[in-house]
Amino acid sequence: MIVSSAFAGKRYAILGLARSGMAVLESLHASGAKLLAWDNREELRDSVADKALIADPLESDLTGYEAIILSPGVPLNNHPIAQKAKAEAVPIIGDIELFAQARASLPSHRVVGITGTNGKSTTTALVHHILESAGVPTVMGGNIGVPILSQQPLPEGGVYVLELSSYQIDLTSSLDCDVALLLNISPDHLDRYAGFDDYAASKARLFDMLGSDHTAIFASNDEKSRLALDGLRDLGRVQNIIDTSSAEIAGQPDWPALQGPHNLQNAIAAIAVVEALGISENQWRPALASFGGLAHRMERVAESHGVLFVNDSKATNPASTGPALGAYPKIHWILGGLPKSDALTECEPYYKNVIRAYTIGEAGPMFGKLLADHVPVEPCEMMLTAVQRAAANARPGEVVLLSPACASFDQFRDFEARGNCFRSAVNSVIESKLIGTATGEAI
Repeated sequence: MIVSSAFAGKRYAILGLARSGMAVLESLHASGAKLLAWDNREELRDSVADKALIADPLESDLTGYEAIILSPGVPLNNHPIAQKAKAEAVPIIGDIELFAQARASLPSHRVVGITGTNGKSTTTALVHHILESAGVPTVMGGNIGVPILSQQPLPEGGVYVLELSSYQIDLTSSLDCDVALLLNISPDHLDRYAGFDDYAASKARLFDMLGSDHTAIFASNDEKSRLALDGLRDLGRVQNIIDTSSAEIAGQPDWPALQGPHNLQNAIAAIAVVEALGISENQWRPALASFGGLAHRMERVAESHGVLFVNDSKATNPASTGPALGAYPKIHWILGGLPKSDALTECEPYYKNVIRAYTIGEAGPMFGKLLADHVPVEPCEMMLTAVQRAAANARPGEVVLLSPACASFDQFRDFEARGNCFRSAVNSVIESKLIGTATGEAI
């Protein structure tokens, strides 16, 4: 794990003992810090009772504490800990800020920070894959994979690749990335912000922390990204600013895990990142072809009798689903869940690619009405029903695509559970020989 003498002897209060909170506790304890910790789950409190004073920070005197360390899942905008921290003049930070403070104790290295509404995980994993393929010591963390503080420090010359959510940026004040990338900004997580402008400003804060000699990359031409780009240029502080929003590159058909217009944007952005780190085209181009993609993000889960089944469960809003519909010309589209909006605006340009839509979950009836004048719709409610009907209607050369444009929490624990349910349903229809049976014999 990452430890630092910068934390030794200091007092910290940790609120939330899920993955990142537990990583924080272990790192700070190993660094010689004095800890107070709390989680609503008794079993988690009991598991760390030998390393921390177990007490609720809301009911404790935090005078003299270095910081309160908050899990990104705790809503900073309305949780009472924010008022208490302000009253007692104790900063609230997260695990990424602790990593930033620990950097001086680590061997010489560089950091890539990647944020945006959509495409963060794929781009982070792709940058990590390219660096690994080029022989550069690297790990990825932040909002993806293993918490960064739990990972072993890299040797000299290594690169830490961090996926950063707006929540994590909100809890960070000194992360000076060597390369900072903003992929795009569209409305999301607005329950945690006063409005879209505040959410966009949270993303753009990544560049406020950027050193003048480091690199800022902007990948999209959406309104909020353009405002952030223009604002950074106007300041004149950061000298190396790259805009890839209109860049083009050949070869996408050779990259199986990077299909669709959104993945082309992700690939172009990733290339800009690694080139800023000194990686050449003869290193990054073969890595694009060997990239395996991520589970639940345009994941090819099966192909049977000429029908491809694709799991894009991580597409939790219409802005993420729209480009997925642009990846294939003949799609049986499974969508629905807990809606984040009452429109499918970003999906509309790709309706021509949809043969039929199959709606599930809470958003099903609303989406059915939105789609009725554009594509045939089958209300299904449940995932298994949707997969069965889509598979039965599908013909060779067509694609059954789960890209829900919704959160998962109406029927599933998270998007991973939803994607796993889709995968199980696909295996079931393949074993049952249901593909292509809607108008006659099974294939």
